[in-house]
Amino acid sequence: MGKKNPNKDSPLKRREVLERIYLIDCDIDPLIMRARLQRHRGEERYAIAIELEITPIV
Repeated sequence: MGKKNPNKDSPLKRREVLERIYLIDCDIDPLIMRARLQRHRGEERYAIAIELEITPIV
């Protein structure tokens, strides 16, 4: 039997996998992790404020 095609997974399933990867990845910028935590806690305004701080100005 062949491997399961990851592109056939639902978007929700792919997001869950990505969330698990983010939880174990130590190289992600601490501000990005902070914004994700704020969003997870339902503090959308704080998450947006943090994201604006780390958005590059072009």
